[in-house]
Amino acid sequence: MPVKMRLSRHGKKGQPFYHIVIADGRAPRDGRYIERLGTYNPLTTPAEINIDFDKALDWYQKGAQPTDTVRAILSYKGILYRNHLLIGVKKGAFSQEEADVKFNKWLEEKEAKINAHKTDVLESERNISKARLDAEKEVNEARAEEFKKKRAAEMKAIEDAALAAAKEAKEALAAANGETTEEAAEEAAEEETPETPEA
Repeated sequence: MPVKMRLSRHGKKGQPFYHIVIADGRAPRDGRYIERLGTYNPLTTPAEINIDFDKALDWYQKGAQPTDTVRAILSYKGILYRNHLLIGVKKGAFSQEEADVKFNKWLEEKEAKINAHKTDVLESERNISKARLDAEKEVNEARAEEFKKKRAAEMKAIEDAALAAAKEAKEALAAANGETTEEAAEEAAEEETPETPEA
Protein backbone atom coordinates (compact mmCIF):
# COMPACT_ATOMS: atom_id res chain seq x y z
CA MET A 1 0.00 0.00 0.00
CA PRO A 2 1.33 3.48 -0.84
CA VAL A 3 1.94 6.25 1.65
CA LYS A 4 -1.14 8.47 1.99
CA MET A 5 -1.71 12.10 2.81
CA ARG A 6 -4.88 12.12 4.86
CA LEU A 7 -6.80 13.61 7.76
CA SER A 8 -6.60 12.36 11.33
CA ARG A 9 -9.67 13.36 13.37
CA HIS A 10 -9.42 15.05 16.75
CA GLY A 11 -11.74 17.25 18.77
CA LYS A 12 -14.96 16.68 20.69
CA LYS A 13 -18.15 15.10 19.39
CA GLY A 14 -19.80 17.49 16.93
CA GLN A 15 -16.68 19.71 16.89
CA PRO A 16 -14.17 18.04 14.59
CA PHE A 17 -10.60 19.21 14.25
CA TYR A 18 -8.20 17.44 11.90
CA HIS A 19 -4.46 16.92 11.59
CA ILE A 20 -3.10 16.57 8.05
CA VAL A 21 -0.71 13.63 8.24
CA ILE A 22 1.46 11.34 6.14
CA ALA A 23 0.59 7.76 7.07
CA ASP A 24 0.84 4.20 5.83
CA GLY A 25 -2.33 3.32 3.89
CA ARG A 26 -2.84 0.26 6.15
CA ALA A 27 -2.70 2.26 9.40
CA PRO A 28 -6.02 3.14 11.11
CA ARG A 29 -7.44 6.61 10.56
CA ASP A 30 -6.41 8.03 13.94
CA GLY A 31 -3.49 5.64 14.45
CA ARG A 32 0.23 5.93 13.82
CA TYR A 33 1.51 8.34 11.23
CA ILE A 34 4.87 9.13 9.70
CA GLU A 35 4.76 12.94 9.81
CA ARG A 36 2.27 15.67 10.61
CA LEU A 37 2.02 18.41 7.97
CA GLY A 38 -0.55 20.75 9.48
CA THR A 39 -4.07 21.23 10.77
CA TYR A 40 -7.54 21.74 9.28
CA ASN A 41 -10.48 23.30 11.14
CA PRO A 42 -13.73 23.07 9.11
CA LEU A 43 -15.86 24.87 11.74
CA THR A 44 -14.62 28.37 10.92
CA THR A 45 -15.77 30.37 7.88
CA PRO A 46 -13.76 30.12 5.73
CA ALA A 47 -12.10 26.93 6.99
CA GLU A 48 -8.80 27.47 8.81
CA ILE A 49 -5.94 25.57 7.16
CA ASN A 50 -2.37 25.59 8.44
CA ILE A 51 0.00 23.43 6.40
CA ASP A 52 3.76 23.25 5.90
CA PHE A 53 3.88 24.15 2.19
CA ASP A 54 7.38 22.81 1.44
CA LYS A 55 6.93 19.50 3.27
CA ALA A 56 3.54 18.89 1.66
CA LEU A 57 4.97 19.65 -1.80
CA ASP A 58 7.97 17.38 -1.13
CA TRP A 59 5.77 14.45 -0.05
CA TYR A 60 3.45 14.98 -3.01
CA GLN A 61 6.41 14.93 -5.43
CA LYS A 62 7.67 11.73 -3.77
CA GLY A 63 4.37 10.04 -4.64
CA ALA A 64 2.27 10.27 -1.47
CA GLN A 65 -1.38 9.80 -2.48
CA PRO A 66 -3.75 12.44 -1.04
CA THR A 67 -7.32 11.57 -0.15
CA ASP A 68 -10.08 13.59 -1.86
CA THR A 69 -10.37 16.09 1.01
CA VAL A 70 -6.60 16.52 1.33
CA ARG A 71 -6.34 16.95 -2.47
CA ALA A 72 -8.91 19.78 -2.22
CA ILE A 73 -6.87 21.33 0.63
CA LEU A 74 -3.64 21.09 -1.41
CA SER A 75 -5.38 22.70 -4.37
CA TYR A 76 -6.80 25.45 -2.14
CA LYS A 77 -3.36 26.27 -0.73
CA GLY A 78 -1.72 26.23 -4.19
CA ILE A 79 0.50 23.18 -3.65
CA LEU A 80 -0.87 21.34 -6.69
CA TYR A 81 -0.47 24.45 -8.87
CA ARG A 82 3.12 24.91 -7.64
CA ASN A 83 3.87 21.28 -8.51
CA HIS A 84 2.36 21.82 -11.97
CA LEU A 85 4.60 24.87 -12.53
CA LEU A 86 7.71 22.98 -11.36
CA ILE A 87 6.94 20.19 -13.84
CA GLY A 88 6.71 22.86 -16.55
CA VAL A 89 10.11 24.24 -15.50
CA LYS A 90 11.65 20.72 -15.65
CA LYS A 91 10.25 20.22 -19.15
CA GLY A 92 11.63 23.62 -20.23
CA ALA A 93 8.25 25.18 -21.01
CA PHE A 94 9.26 28.29 -19.06
CA SER A 95 11.92 29.48 -16.65
CA GLN A 96 11.88 29.35 -12.84
CA GLU A 97 11.45 33.13 -12.68
CA GLU A 98 8.36 32.97 -14.90
CA ALA A 99 6.98 30.17 -12.74
CA ASP A 100 7.52 32.28 -9.61
CA VAL A 101 5.76 35.27 -11.21
CA LYS A 102 2.80 33.10 -12.23
CA PHE A 103 2.55 31.55 -8.77
CA ASN A 104 2.76 34.93 -6.99
CA LYS A 105 0.05 36.32 -9.25
CA TRP A 106 -2.13 33.29 -8.47
CA LEU A 107 -1.51 33.78 -4.73
CA GLU A 108 -2.57 37.43 -4.90
CA GLU A 109 -5.77 36.56 -6.75
CA LYS A 110 -6.52 33.78 -4.25
CA GLU A 111 -5.98 36.13 -1.30
CA ALA A 112 -8.31 38.69 -2.89
CA LYS A 113 -11.02 36.03 -3.34
CA ILE A 114 -10.63 34.83 0.25
CA ASN A 115 -10.81 38.38 1.63
CA ALA A 116 -13.90 39.11 -0.50
CA HIS A 117 -15.53 35.93 0.80
CA LYS A 118 -14.71 36.88 4.40
CA THR A 119 -16.21 40.32 3.86
CA ASP A 120 -19.37 38.81 2.37
CA VAL A 121 -19.70 36.39 5.30
CA LEU A 122 -19.22 39.18 7.85
CA GLU A 123 -21.74 41.39 6.02
CA SER A 124 -24.35 38.62 5.86
CA GLU A 125 -23.83 37.83 9.57
CA ARG A 126 -24.21 41.53 10.36
CA ASN A 127 -27.43 41.72 8.30
CA ILE A 128 -28.85 38.60 9.97
CA SER A 129 -28.00 39.98 13.40
CA LYS A 130 -29.58 43.36 12.53
CA ALA A 131 -32.75 41.65 11.23
CA ARG A 132 -32.94 39.57 14.41
CA LEU A 133 -32.54 42.66 16.59
CA ASP A 134 -35.20 44.55 14.60
CA ALA A 135 -37.65 41.65 14.94
CA GLU A 136 -36.94 41.45 18.68
CA LYS A 137 -37.44 45.21 18.98
CA GLU A 138 -40.84 44.99 17.25
CA VAL A 139 -41.90 42.15 19.55
CA ASN A 140 -40.80 44.13 22.61
CA GLU A 141 -42.66 47.24 21.44
CA ALA A 142 -45.82 45.19 20.82
CA ARG A 143 -45.50 43.66 24.30
CA ALA A 144 -44.99 47.08 25.86
CA GLU A 145 -48.06 48.45 24.04
CA GLU A 146 -50.14 45.48 25.14
CA PHE A 147 -48.92 45.91 28.72
CA LYS A 148 -49.84 49.63 28.61
CA LYS A 149 -53.37 48.81 27.44
CA LYS A 150 -53.77 46.11 30.07
CA ARG A 151 -52.44 48.42 32.77
CA ALA A 152 -54.80 51.23 31.66
CA ALA A 153 -57.77 48.82 31.77
CA GLU A 154 -56.74 47.64 35.25
CA MET A 155 -56.37 51.24 36.49
CA LYS A 156 -59.81 52.14 35.07
CA ALA A 157 -61.36 49.12 36.77
CA ILE A 158 -59.69 50.12 40.06
CA GLU A 159 -60.94 53.72 39.70
CA ASP A 160 -64.50 52.52 38.93
CA ALA A 161 -64.43 50.19 41.94
CA ALA A 162 -63.09 53.00 44.15
CA LEU A 163 -65.85 55.38 42.95
CA ALA A 164 -68.53 52.72 43.54
CA ALA A 165 -67.14 52.01 47.00
CA ALA A 166 -67.04 55.73 47.82
CA LYS A 167 -70.65 56.13 46.65
CA GLU A 168 -71.75 53.15 48.73
CA ALA A 169 -69.90 54.50 51.75
CA LYS A 170 -71.50 57.92 51.30
CA GLU A 171 -74.98 56.37 51.08
CA ALA A 172 -74.34 54.20 54.10
CA LEU A 173 -73.11 57.23 56.08
CA ALA A 174 -76.14 59.25 55.04
CA ALA A 175 -78.47 56.42 56.03
CA ALA A 176 -76.73 56.11 59.38
CA ASN A 177 -77.19 59.84 60.03
CA GLY A 178 -80.89 59.63 59.16
CA GLU A 179 -80.49 61.76 56.10
CA THR A 180 -82.03 60.77 52.84
CA THR A 181 -80.23 60.92 49.60
CA GLU A 182 -81.65 62.78 46.65
CA GLU A 183 -82.90 59.52 45.11
CA ALA A 184 -84.62 58.50 48.34
CA ALA A 185 -86.19 61.97 48.59
CA GLU A 186 -87.49 61.73 45.03
CA GLU A 187 -88.99 58.30 45.73
CA ALA A 188 -90.64 59.61 48.92
CA ALA A 189 -92.06 62.61 47.03
CA GLU A 190 -93.56 60.34 44.40
CA GLU A 191 -95.18 58.17 47.08
CA GLU A 192 -96.63 61.22 48.90
CA THR A 193 -98.30 62.72 45.82
CA PRO A 194 -101.98 61.65 46.03
CA GLU A 195 -103.60 60.05 43.06
CA THR A 196 -106.22 62.22 41.41
CA PRO A 197 -109.68 60.69 41.61
CA GLU A 198 -111.28 59.66 38.37
CA ALA A 199 -114.23 61.73 37.25
